[in-house]
Amino acid sequence: MEYRQLGTSGLRVSTMTMGTMTFGGSGNFANVGTTDVQTAQRQLDLCRDHGVNLVDTADVYSAGASEEIVGEALRDSRDDWLVATKVRFPMAEGPNDAGLSRHHVLRAAEASLRRLKTDYIDLYQVHEWDGHTRLEETLGALETLVQQGKVRYVGVSNYAGWQLLKALGVAERERLPRFSSEQIYYSLQCRDAENELLPAAVDQGLGVLVWSPLAGGLLSGKFSRGADGQVEGPAGTRQLTEWSEPPIDAPDRLFATIDLLRKIADGHGASPARVALAWLLTRPAVTSLIVGARTEEQLADNLAAASLTLSAEEVAQLEEVSRPPLLYPYWHQRATASERLSAADRVLLDPYL
Repeated sequence: MEYRQLGTSGLRVSTMTMGTMTFGGSGNFANVGTTDVQTAQRQLDLCRDHGVNLVDTADVYSAGASEEIVGEALRDSRDDWLVATKVRFPMAEGPNDAGLSRHHVLRAAEASLRRLKTDYIDLYQVHEWDGHTRLEETLGALETLVQQGKVRYVGVSNYAGWQLLKALGVAERERLPRFSSEQIYYSLQCRDAENELLPAAVDQGLGVLVWSPLAGGLLSGKFSRGADGQVEGPAGTRQLTEWSEPPIDAPDRLFATIDLLRKIADGHGASPARVALAWLLTRPAVTSLIVGARTEEQLADNLAAASLTLSAEEVAQLEEVSRPPLLYPYWHQRATASERLSAADRVLLDPYL
């Protein structure tokens, strides 16, 4: 297992992270998985045996059940792990039981600590933008948790580019905790993050944790184009339930990518999923891929991507087949500014030049 620096922090994390959205399985999260404590323990042991040192959860996953299962499963091995969780979404029905107010952040952190059965959270992440709360208030609450020793690093998830840079600017101006990482959706199925979020990570020195790197299973090799042009796959998989993430906006490009994944996988004696994950690990700024699975067999296959090396030609082929059209102003910059591009600019524009 390779370990990469989490942005400009001193923390080193494995290129694979254990994701726990499948833990618990209550409410709508049952569409993702229903992993119980015993199964979670086996999965975490398997991850640790492969060198994984980061486990990622969130308070909202199965209304806190995921955190509870993580806490129980790590009861005797907490020191072997970095634990990441998140705050933002509703945990009750009260008017202050959601968002990123000081009130909610501090209460949610205490509740997460209890469920996780730990004294501290290694990486505490704001889970989504809150346009009703000033960043000074949110970052100030995170500062309180850091000063109390309850949180060691802070991160962000699902921010737009301007929201991320505004938060970093406020943190610098007010001398409040600066995000060490961003957790984002990024895969061969959807490369939107290359427009703003990956360049920002390169420019600002942020680590990148990738959620749903297999596009909700779309890149696992189990899905194909049906007679009606829609996605077909095994019954019970999340794409065929009410779970709508990620949306499919370019099916022709998706199916072409899946076909190429299968071809490259055959050449390596590997699964398409393993190839899709290995490609992501070649991308700029990517620190770790958050992988979760319903079965230990799926998890072991995902973890094996950490040791799969693709050729430069294979990396380029996958980039080309999954490449989306450039948005404005990037097509204009490609045409008129290509002689003065920074390393951050090149994250997006290099393949188009």
